[in-house]
Amino acid sequence: MPGYPLSAVVGLGNPGSKYDKTFHNLGFWVVDELARRLNAKFKENFQSEIAVVDYRGGKLALMKPLTFMNLSGESVGPAARFYKWQPESILVISDDLDLPAGALRIRPKGGSGGHNGLKSIIQHLGAQDFPRIRLGIGRNENAGVTGHVLGKIGSSQKEQFETLAKTAADAVIAMMDLGMEKAMSQFNSTGEAKPEPEKKKPESKETKS
Repeated sequence: MPGYPLSAVVGLGNPGSKYDKTFHNLGFWVVDELARRLNAKFKENFQSEIAVVDYRGGKLALMKPLTFMNLSGESVGPAARFYKWQPESILVISDDLDLPAGALRIRPKGGSGGHNGLKSIIQHLGAQDFPRIRLGIGRNENAGVTGHVLGKIGSSQKEQFETLAKTAADAVIAMMDLGMEKAMSQFNSTGEAKPEPEKKKPESKETKS
């Protein structure tokens, strides 16, 4: 089965150690995990940390925009124009308040959903037909939106979100190796890959009533 051709995987977040362990930086976590697996080395260009590796006979860029979340498109847009990436070949990974904590959703396209990072990328690409992986962080009514997304992930949730980031990296690999539909079927749930279905036992030749 042919894989889905990606030119770039863009993880969204904010630069600097101050934001490293916040919910808003989960996109960075996933790209860092992919970089470890693919032995990629980052350098600064296009207002981002970017690494280009060989994968499935083509070039794949891993990007972490350094523009701060709300201006992510100022990094992604110029890189896309320079490398001549088509929007549908750019996978964007972001946190999502409207998904339960730990959930994962792969989507082939869509709007911003109120996410300022996605909104900026849509503006600078002039298109919203790019795939994305949304990582659920839930809501914290006591903290409010800004307080929650920029809040540190506590020790009680650290393992859950580290696992989510690794599962998202698995989903990216599955998407490239097996295709969009297969990856969506396998990973669109709580972030855990679904087990392979058991093989059906041969049905009896007797006529069922």
